[in-house]
Amino acid sequence: MSLLLFGIIAGYFYLTFGAADKNIILNIRLPRLILTLFTGITLAGIGSVYQMMLNNPLAEPYILGVSSGAALGAVLAGLAGLFILMPLFGFAGAMITMLIVWALAQKKGQFDKTRLLLSGIIAGMFLAACISLIMYLFQKDTMMILGTLMGNLGHIFALVEYRFFLSLIVLSLIVLYMIYKDSLTLDIMSSGDLYAGSVGINVHRIRRRLFVFCSLLTGIAVAYAGIIGFVGLIIPHIIRLVLGTSQRRVYPYSLLAGGIFLLCCDFVAMHLTALELPVGVITAFIGCPFFVWLLLRKKSA
Repeated sequence: MSLLLFGIIAGYFYLTFGAADKNIILNIRLPRLILTLFTGITLAGIGSVYQMMLNNPLAEPYILGVSSGAALGAVLAGLAGLFILMPLFGFAGAMITMLIVWALAQKKGQFDKTRLLLSGIIAGMFLAACISLIMYLFQKDTMMILGTLMGNLGHIFALVEYRFFLSLIVLSLIVLYMIYKDSLTLDIMSSGDLYAGSVGINVHRIRRRLFVFCSLLTGIAVAYAGIIGFVGLIIPHIIRLVLGTSQRRVYPYSLLAGGIFLLCCDFVAMHLTALELPVGVITAFIGCPFFVWLLLRKKSA
């Protein structure tokens, strides 16, 4: 309850800071607030699913390369002038990346979680290089591509695009709820594939379905907000430290905390300096030390 109250206060402060007039609040800050909350909620929720499904606290869309795949798809759509179709291209890019990473994670016909993580990191680096090459070849579109690479929550919506975005939020909320219904299944799967299979859970089918859902959500978020790393890494892990490992509790609190966390990061990005910073820079400054701490903690465990 206190987390929700803090979120409401943070949202009000985000909208009204600097005595903004009504036109700025409704036409600029409110769409940005909605996009920021949606992105934070989505990335944190996906991160909690990946971490539980792979039984690895380092798993999240950015680390697994899915965000980079979605970004490449969105960039290609932007270069073609198909801005309203960027979420579709983002989903396609995320899905193709996930299929490739999934294939690389197979070892003698069995799913290897460690190979999945390593394959995702390699895929992410390769796709980032592809985007850098595109940026070099299409220098007139550098700002659009940089916004995708570094995270940009200041997306300017046309009226038709804004309505389409709101409809995608409704779709995403339905998908997020469908993922929540698998919380108990994920708790069981975290005990191992053999145990989950012994109690009647089709592990491969559940895992494939959740990967598709997460790829869809990642594609939509990245298409509008660009690559924003570490939200899906930091938030679910902190929630687990506070509330325990039950996914039924971790997942909804991760959604709420993820939205608030990214809202605070974007506020800092907008007002820390005279020039607005990409929000991905702020999350990286927080996330990189956290990632190192996780690695050291896991090594000493």
